[in-house]
Amino acid sequence: MKVLLGIGGSEDSIRALSQTVERAKAAGDDLTVGVVDNPDSELRYEEIEARVHEVLSEADLDAEVRHLEGDPGSRIVDVAEDEGFDQIVLGGGETSPMGKINIGGIAEFVLLNSHVTVKLVR
Repeated sequence: MKVLLGIGGSEDSIRALSQTVERAKAAGDDLTVGVVDNPDSELRYEEIEARVHEVLSEADLDAEVRHLEGDPGSRIVDVAEDEGFDQIVLGGGETSPMGKINIGGIAEFVLLNSHVTVKLVR
């Protein structure tokens, strides 16, 4: 399966990175990691990219890592659709004290606009 993981530096996206790398290694998925600029993250692009390479190296998995510049949600959807990805994976979704899921703006945009299957890792 051809998988695009969108990562912007949130704790949820780091968790999604670890889970997606594990699955890609076990299933033989063709993984591409798209690092986006997330205004809600305190991490800079370089820090996120270094973490991605560290996780990939620890798992001994070869994957393409790219910086997706521009509006994060739009870029993830465009790349996935234009390049024939089978699935988009995103981190997101914290449970509120009332038990409802709160989804960030990037994940919400992708979920509402993508014609490619989206997996949300919580």
